[in-house]
Amino acid sequence: MTNVRLPVNTATLEELLVFARAWPDRRWAVEGATGLGLGIAQRLLAHGEDVVDVPATLAARARVLSTGHGRKTDVHDAIAVALVAQHHRRLRPVQPEDLSSVIRLVSDHRDDLVHEHTSGLNRLHRLLRELIPGGAPTGTSSHQAAALLGKVRPTTATDTARKQLARDLLGGLQGLEARIKTLTDQIATLVAQSGTSLTEISGVGSVVAAKIIGHTGDVARFPDTHHYASFNGTAPIDASSGDHSRHRLSRRGDRQLNAAIHVIAIYQISHPGPGREYYLKKLAQSKTPKEARRALKRRLSDTVYRRLSNDHEASQAGAA
Repeated sequence: MTNVRLPVNTATLEELLVFARAWPDRRWAVEGATGLGLGIAQRLLAHGEDVVDVPATLAARARVLSTGHGRKTDVHDAIAVALVAQHHRRLRPVQPEDLSSVIRLVSDHRDDLVHEHTSGLNRLHRLLRELIPGGAPTGTSSHQAAALLGKVRPTTATDTARKQLARDLLGGLQGLEARIKTLTDQIATLVAQSGTSLTEISGVGSVVAAKIIGHTGDVARFPDTHHYASFNGTAPIDASSGDHSRHRLSRRGDRQLNAAIHVIAIYQISHPGPGREYYLKKLAQSKTPKEARRALKRRLSDTVYRRLSNDHEASQAGAA
């Protein structure tokens, strides 16, 4: 076995290609090619190299079964990744980043700003509670908070400091709201550009569609609805024992994708239509509300998968 250890810098790619010249018929295996290994995987791909993605879970299993007794070192990691690439027949070829990658970046950035906005609004609400007798109503928006703050007349130095901090927070929140709106408009444009039919599903707007497209990536890597449901965490886990047959909620899978499907389920449960009818049918079968909601999410996962697959086939046919 030949190995080489290289520092990660601007010269790494060239050094790897020079090292690999001895093997003209080659394939590169990168652990976490959509995560920490994204950069090198995409650079290799751009140079026409054949690259496959080795999930970290598979590499960890190979490392445990190796002679290194599961020790995590650079050499053992490399051997584990190579063994998986050699023997696993269903590794996903790395694909060039495309529109779905852009959608995911913009969608995730919007989510980060929304979380930051929520945190800031909570801090502002806490200050208003200390400044206003009886506090501010729950769910106060930044616009409403500004009106309340304008009526506050501090009587102590501490309250003066509180009001100044609240004003600073308010300014930051208004800036965040403007940025979130810009990103929301950008997402709507990107989703329309993708030509997806997801928005035809009841409860799916451009923001939810963007999360689904971005976190699904290449839908062709999923052989069927069952694999996709396992990936997004809507496939229940068998927890049967003896004569008792039962399933429990899966905490695995892409949680962002699972959250998007959850949003669709909640919307459909709340509005008349096939989704609500299916939910009520499950309740009539003595399912608990949670069990009925999980069943609906699993069904929605299949619907989303079929839409994505049809869109992918249509785009491939159009490209041909």
